Amino acid sequence: MTKEPILDIAQLAHIEIYSPKLEESVAFFKNILGMDESYRHGNSVYMRAYEDHYHNTLIITENDEAGLGHIGWRATSPQALERRVAAIEKAGYGIGWIEGDIGHGRAYQFTSPDGHKMEILWDVEYYNAPDDQKTPLLNRPQRRPSRGVPVRRLDHVNVLAKETKRNVDFLEEVLGFKVRERILAEDNSDIAAWLSVSNLVHDIAIMGDALGEEGRLHHICYWYGYPQHLSDVADLLIESGYVIEAGPGKHGVTQAAFLYVVEPGGNRVELFGDPGYQIFDPSWKTIEWKGKDLEKAIIWHGSNLPQEFFKYGTPVRAEKLVKN
Repeated sequence: MTKEPILDIAQLAHIEIYSPKLEESVAFFKNILGMDESYRHGNSVYMRAYEDHYHNTLIITENDEAGLGHIGWRATSPQALERRVAAIEKAGYGIGWIEGDIGHGRAYQFTSPDGHKMEILWDVEYYNAPDDQKTPLLNRPQRRPSRGVPVRRLDHVNVLAKETKRNVDFLEEVLGFKVRERILAEDNSDIAAWLSVSNLVHDIAIMGDALGEEGRLHHICYWYGYPQHLSDVADLLIESGYVIEAGPGKHGVTQAAFLYVVEPGGNRVELFGDPGYQIFDPSWKTIEWKGKDLEKAIIWHGSNLPQEFFKYGTPVRAEKLVKN
């Protein structure tokens, strides 16, 4: 019998990353990716893309080392929030309630089995553009920025885990995510999985940590919607002195056009040139990649990914990178 779906989480709301080079990181997202500062408070800068409807979708917090601060999920209702809190507490991963943060109200914080900090919230503040940033395109929160190659919205987050399946099971059984695609080892154990609560192929991905660490970040991703913008931003990145890690290219998994670059603070950023595909089938069968299919899963077309792509995450563990 098919399980009753859990429809209590609506979307990825925001991500906090840590940076030891706060102003350089902010400049990257602002001048290269065209994002705007929404607010500054203490050692944190709150930012958003021009088609993000919320007050902020990215928080950059100054810290001794790069990495993930937390991931914010928005519930589908106040009642849904309470249901997921009860499920998280029953599973034993709860931290507790906070009164809120810049851009959102009361939220419940918890961790994944691997230690990634997350929170679920309902009340949000919507972005209200000042007069000089309003646009006659009424379904867009603000006018398109005229600097860099502006990203349009937050897309997804990818985290590394010591135990992939344990974290995938938690997302499925406790939070209600659906596994859209997965890469399997020969013994059918999970190497990586792409999960969503929306029509996107993934709101979050879980990849096995090649260094055996816990709680690390692989990348965050912002969306363009047009593959041409990957070539445009590649020119800008190179001329501005940044090193492109991989791309432009296209993944087999998700079918997305991609480019990867490491921002000045040390965190990997993926840029999506198109959405890949979207899922509307309520009985979607998970796509499984294994064996001879793996080559096309990682790269459909474009150059191969460097080995560091599978090992590098934040916080950086340089000594293990060398050994491995």
